[in-house]
Amino acid sequence: MDRSWERTRGFDAYASDYALARPSYPERAVRWLVGEAPVRVLEVGAGSGQMTGALLQAGHEVVALDRSSEILGQLASRLDVPVVRGVAERLPFHAGAFDVVVAAESFHWFDPLRTLPELARVLRTGGRLSLVWNTRDESVPWVRRLTSIIDAEPDDLEEITASLPLSGLFGLPESSEYGFWQQLDLDALLALVASRSSIAARRAAERDHILAQVAGLYESHASGHNGLRMRYATRCFRAEVHKDALNPGTVARELRVDLG
Repeated sequence: MDRSWERTRGFDAYASDYALARPSYPERAVRWLVGEAPVRVLEVGAGSGQMTGALLQAGHEVVALDRSSEILGQLASRLDVPVVRGVAERLPFHAGAFDVVVAAESFHWFDPLRTLPELARVLRTGGRLSLVWNTRDESVPWVRRLTSIIDAEPDDLEEITASLPLSGLFGLPESSEYGFWQQLDLDALLALVASRSSIAARRAAERDHILAQVAGLYESHASGHNGLRMRYATRCFRAEVHKDALNPGTVARELRVDLG
């Protein structure tokens, strides 16, 4: 099954939870990923707009693309930005239309063999692909317990990003890491867990059992009205496109979309 389609089915039902609970990104991470000067950015797999908002705040011109109409509805209700329903494997934009493409918490859902040529195609000469993930700090005991409850395994981000130079379309990725904290009350923690695709896809009884365990974890570790603090490491990667490596036939295919 197409993993991005499976993800969409799970996230559609929990779009409001996703918008409520997912953390944003540190300003310094956004600056490192995209740069200081305002540029035209395509965000693929934009979700409910946590990165979109950070990019807009930094002064960039942003187009947000996602496969899920429900998720895009959440984004459009909060942010004044062009939104496009589509997939990273077949982008409806002119060649060279963007200075930077950003994938925040989404690149691992795409088929790299089909996606990377498309991302390279829509980037201008000298353009950049930037990838970012917020990863939980497992050195915190309650966070380790949360991971065991939700049965989550960490992604090997170095292995994922190794596909960039291997494609011949991008240079060796640079990397950087930034730490930050997210304050969570019970509702936010439950929404954070419920909006995970691996949880949303489970049967209702199984999902309810997991959420009950998460609620118990919160009650045993929360500090009164202050709740819990989740520490994240924001792991960033960026690589410059090699335009001369593109297949001319791929570049010639220019789908178009009216962005208003």
